[in-house]
Amino acid sequence: MRIPEDRLRRLELRVTGRLDGMLGGEHLGLLPGPGSELAEARAYQPGEDDVRHMDWSVTARTAVPHVRDVIADHELEAWALVDLTPSMDYGTTDLLKRDLAVAALAAVGFTATRLGDRVGAYLMTGPTLRRRPARTGRSRLYALLREVEEAPSEPGPLTLADAITALDRGQRRRGLRVVISDFLDPPDWERPLRRMAARHQVLAVEIIDPRELELPATGMIEFADPETGAVQEFLLNARVADDYRRAAAAQRAATAAALRRAGASHLVLRTDRDWVTDIARFALRRRRLGGRA
Repeated sequence: MRIPEDRLRRLELRVTGRLDGMLGGEHLGLLPGPGSELAEARAYQPGEDDVRHMDWSVTARTAVPHVRDVIADHELEAWALVDLTPSMDYGTTDLLKRDLAVAALAAVGFTATRLGDRVGAYLMTGPTLRRRPARTGRSRLYALLREVEEAPSEPGPLTLADAITALDRGQRRRGLRVVISDFLDPPDWERPLRRMAARHQVLAVEIIDPRELELPATGMIEFADPETGAVQEFLLNARVADDYRRAAAAQRAATAAALRRAGASHLVLRTDRDWVTDIARFALRRRRLGGRA
């Protein structure tokens, strides 16, 4: 079933209306200095050129000092990796985690397209990884958002680490990389994420449902693993509920620590909170930190 057009329009209004002026603005270079795209080499001008831009390979070949000009970033590519495995189809509020994945992608996409940048995506559905080329324009973004909401999910061998590695190897041009997931996979994704963050700006959007953090002591209950379909019965008493809460808190803390070590910015969205407010606060906090830097 297709997403109603008015729903996409409301989503765009919430993103551009609430976030405009926080996520948008002039591009800054991805590396320190006037830009990050390499241009032509030319002879070094003493007193005018920065010695940090010396092109040593050309200098060695010609025996004449040369510098390599850099140009500013004007058109960037934003690539998102969206986790659409079965655990993302879970939710105990009015929203599923997949709904927040659509919202996070919309926040990045609408902001990027307003600046004329291109947005592409890798969709991780379990068995396969679908690549959608980077395009500009709202109609292209609408189509991508529809596909994210409607794409089937099923258990499969593909891991988050595999998907991050594929994104990093497949897209080499510097830009923004957004990983949208619940990060419930084993933390073997930290190393490929660190490699990607060494070259790109990386934003990790962690999506959480409150029932993944704590459970009420309700007695005997059946749990089904959405990834494997396995069903197991537990006596959910106060002690088990407390152990679960502690284990969930430890898992989330480990995820935050791994993202921090990898050098990725970390945004948490919850199905029981206003995602627009959370993204706006995150963007404003990042802007203030950037201003102090």
